[in-house]
Amino acid sequence: MSHEQLIILWFLLEAVLWIGFFFFEGFDFGVAMLYPIIGKDPRERRVMINSIGPTWDGNEVWLLTAGGAMFAAFPGWYATLFSGLYLPLVLVLLGLIIRGVSFEYRALQPGDNWRDAFDACSTIGSYIVPLVFGVGFTNMWIGMPVAGDPPLMTQGFWSLFSPFALLGGVLTVVLFMVHGAVFLSLKTDGEVREKAHGIVKLLGPVALGLMLLFVIVGNVAYPASDNPFLDPGAGAAALWVIGLIGVAALGFAVLQLTRRHEALAFVGTAVSIVALFAGIFVKIYGTLGFAPADEATQFDMYVAASSEGTLGLMSIAALIFVPIVLAYTIWSYHVFRRRIGVKNIPDDAGSPVPAPAVAGD
Repeated sequence: MSHEQLIILWFLLEAVLWIGFFFFEGFDFGVAMLYPIIGKDPRERRVMINSIGPTWDGNEVWLLTAGGAMFAAFPGWYATLFSGLYLPLVLVLLGLIIRGVSFEYRALQPGDNWRDAFDACSTIGSYIVPLVFGVGFTNMWIGMPVAGDPPLMTQGFWSLFSPFALLGGVLTVVLFMVHGAVFLSLKTDGEVREKAHGIVKLLGPVALGLMLLFVIVGNVAYPASDNPFLDPGAGAAALWVIGLIGVAALGFAVLQLTRRHEALAFVGTAVSIVALFAGIFVKIYGTLGFAPADEATQFDMYVAASSEGTLGLMSIAALIFVPIVLAYTIWSYHVFRRRIGVKNIPDDAGSPVPAPAVAGD
């Protein structure tokens, strides 16, 4: 493959890795955000934690891989992002750290106060990360100004919070909450399952409205014609189609859950998340989410990419290891496929002893 083809390939792989992260971690974040709403009883909260306990850290591998691949394949993209998004990225890191520490240390400090504190930290961290990523990726859709050599972002921190960017952040949070509630309805039984159904009925229409608004504002105020790498007609059509697929999938999910078709509802929320971020990556194709602030600045994925040799070596490594990672992911979800409920939780909800799932539930 030529250098140009390798650059396009790795941009597509970057999109796949980020979308995979949002798909898998989306319901992890959603479940933790719902602790205070669904898990008022310690045993119900324990059910929620156990539903994501075996897989949450494996899901975060998608983020590590996406970040590492960006650093190796597009070092210019990575460096320019940090030149203007250093504080938001630190917030993401802090959110991930307090989430991880809360999950790992909760069972080691079973006292009620410690348990509640760790759960609160997990919830806070799970709000921070989707909110910041939602705002950040929406700014990429808009196009963040860069100037100079090397190109640095000229946008101030507070200017990142435009109304459209805030819409993207709130949409990501609410969409992940719905995704998490649908996941809980699929993985749990009893009280938690019924409460999850109630959350989807409450937040599903809200998420649907926010996503429709995002698609309309994004395509009208910041159309595909802003991106010189996209054909104005074909690009606009693709963004409208992908966006409306996401809206339709979310509506499908809400409808299916009201009919108790939980697996189909999960497919619907998954497709809506994939469509949302696939649309963003289509919008930033070539530009990487930046807009040169003057004619002297040239910055795009061809400028930001690594050498042909580096990309070729990375392609060989990806060809070997990606199937292994995918196989392990499928196997782990197969092993932990059974439902759990409050009846599987010991009376002492703070006990570090793992609660078994019940076969056949």
